[in-house]
Amino acid sequence: MRIERITDLERDELRDFRSLTDVALRRVSEPAGGLYIAESTKVIGRALAAGHRPRSFLLIEQWLPDVEALLADTGFDDVPVFVGAPELLKQLTGFDMHRGALASMHRPELLPVAELLEGARRVVVLEDIVDHTNIGAIFRSVAGLGADAVLITPRCADPLYRRSVRVSMGTVLQVPWTRLPEWPEGADLLRDAGFHIAALALADDAVELDAFAASAPHKVAMLLGSEGDGLSRAALENADTVVTIPMMHGVDSLNVAAASAVALYTVRIK
Repeated sequence: MRIERITDLERDELRDFRSLTDVALRRVSEPAGGLYIAESTKVIGRALAAGHRPRSFLLIEQWLPDVEALLADTGFDDVPVFVGAPELLKQLTGFDMHRGALASMHRPELLPVAELLEGARRVVVLEDIVDHTNIGAIFRSVAGLGADAVLITPRCADPLYRRSVRVSMGTVLQVPWTRLPEWPEGADLLRDAGFHIAALALADDAVELDAFAASAPHKVAMLLGSEGDGLSRAALENADTVVTIPMMHGVDSLNVAAASAVALYTVRIK
């Protein structure tokens, strides 16, 4: 490994890790920036396993053996591994590095929608969900409950934002995902691939989730909406079926991440 111990925080090579506030993170993690930040050795390992290419690492000394094991036989021997004391790294990043290691990773190119859907039978479509914690939790449900891919609308939050990656336990690096065009073009692409679009929403004509799952189509795209307003009128107009989760005790709905887990478990392929 190319180990470099930090003594000068002004080094240009450390710019990916400097002052990782929300604004700074968006600058490096948005697609135009071409990077994202992976936090913890578990997440870094999943990023490397997914074939993502690191630009540099930042870690506390005690995590050096773990990162060395992760990099063994990867061909990334020339990638700099910056090592420093916890207090120094906090000064650099702006937070305590409790998880011990960060990696600046090159963002992979997104696949075309048609290519992502090829061979898939259960996918999740996220419309305009802006909470990074919910994005990460939904990806974890997708990975754990066996859906094939996630598609997100143009205004949806970035799944590779550090908080999303962390909450997902790195599963955003395992689950195939891409951006979906606005409606109705997005719906056309799903139907061209043979998907039935099931919108999870409250509506007078909604079908209960159990009933829908009992005779679910061969290919299902579960459509989930934003935390406050739910699905847009355009999304509902382009859905084939509106599906609802029956609720009790006067509660009208679940958090979108919880709803995704219930829906995916119910329509899973047995």
